[in-house]
Amino acid sequence: MTLLEQLRKMTVVVADTGDIEAIEKFLPRDATTNPSLITAAAEMPKYSQIVDDTLRGARAELGASASPASVANLAFERLAVEFGKRILAIVPGRVSTEVDARLSFDTAASIAKGRQIIAQYETAGISRDRILIKIASTWEGIQAAGVLEKEGIHCNLTLLFGLHQAIACAESGVTLISPFVGRILDWYKKDTGRDYAAAEDPGVLSVRAVYEYYKKFGYKTEVMGASFRNTGEITELAGCDLLTISPGLLAELDATEGVLPRKLDPALAATSTVERIPMDRAAFEAMHEENRMANDKLAEGIAGFSKALVHLEDLLAKRITILDAEAVQA
Repeated sequence: MTLLEQLRKMTVVVADTGDIEAIEKFLPRDATTNPSLITAAAEMPKYSQIVDDTLRGARAELGASASPASVANLAFERLAVEFGKRILAIVPGRVSTEVDARLSFDTAASIAKGRQIIAQYETAGISRDRILIKIASTWEGIQAAGVLEKEGIHCNLTLLFGLHQAIACAESGVTLISPFVGRILDWYKKDTGRDYAAAEDPGVLSVRAVYEYYKKFGYKTEVMGASFRNTGEITELAGCDLLTISPGLLAELDATEGVLPRKLDPALAATSTVERIPMDRAAFEAMHEENRMANDKLAEGIAGFSKALVHLEDLLAKRITILDAEAVQA
């Protein structure tokens, strides 16, 4: 059996991509997207029709007098949902669609945006049970997710790098978290100047600690390792609730045969001697300030996703200008 086949027996495999063809190839249960992945997919010629149709819909809604920037802004909000709808026609489970990263420190705006995203899916006849609203794991974002969860809107808290973030998410009743394994490794390699074997990879150890804490104290929040740099990180987390994996690493796992032992087990984790950590805003901020890696990577991740969104808006504004000109000539 391949490593991928064995992994599927103990962990829910999720595709981390906006590439619909890649999802069709690997047939994961769920799929996740983020601003960078949607931007990359939108730039692929094979998805130009999705982009153009979304832009034309935004133009029709706003009218001929609306500026290209206004049309692009509306289309940008809807493009991730358009990709999500097509992904949901393939996968049997859920798709994660991300709230604008520029709202990461605004609880009220994140709540409003989450509701808007769900409304778009429900208007298309897709149940909210098949959507995970993706929000950055800031204190403000976690509070927004707690409100949305009470409304039956399930959330995936992303850009998660520290145990303090994971605990706050679980106590807010979040459905799922996405600790970023590879980005944690990146930080430690840069900070220490050394390489790490998979078993001692700081990202792997971070996810194990979160998984152990959740199972020890009976939290229902699911752990989905994300942002992998190599297959060793993935195999060291075999048994995790879910793992979201890029198409390239899925292909590598699918092409490799061997024995894949289970590394994370809920029964074993429940016997841990880890102690409960009380969590409120003050404790969260103190732990975040003390954790240089989490502090750096959360800020960097929000900045990176925000930059991707600005790039996508610019791309869409240029494209609608071309489409408008073509419409006039026709």
